[in-house]
Amino acid sequence: MGLLSALLSLIGCDGKRISELEEGLSTEADVRARFGEPEKVWDEGGGARVFEYNRQPQGHRNYMITIGPDGRMSALRQVLTPGNFARVQPGMALAQVRRMLGKPMKITPFVLKNEVDYDWRFLETPNTPKVFTVTFSPDDRVLRTGVVPDPDAIEQRGGN
Repeated sequence: MGLLSALLSLIGCDGKRISELEEGLSTEADVRARFGEPEKVWDEGGGARVFEYNRQPQGHRNYMITIGPDGRMSALRQVLTPGNFARVQPGMALAQVRRMLGKPMKITPFVLKNEVDYDWRFLETPNTPKVFTVTFSPDDRVLRTGVVPDPDAIEQRGGN
């Protein structure tokens, strides 16, 4: 119950933080004041950068916030979406997937199969906890993807 409460407060905090920011007006300092230090900063070229704010392993969202060359926020996106998952295709490089979805909740190597699974928690509409998995080959290329119910959410509901 404590974990659920902490998760709900995190979601509520993110909603408040997001509502306090406005595209085109909020500055990098405003973003950092509300979200803190980013997990990673991605260079977009031309002076733009993307700040990654990860809510894994317990959360269901990862945010990418774009700071334009003028130092103002130009976009704030929650990236763990079916649309982004559909863009992950066989042959895609691990670095591309990582850049698109942010840090995963879990990485599981399967030594005998010579594969590695990267898992991200997300919420499927309307509010169903799921896990998106990308399986990578030894050369860090996508082999396949899949979506399953979040096993931790099933356990918390008593196995139903």
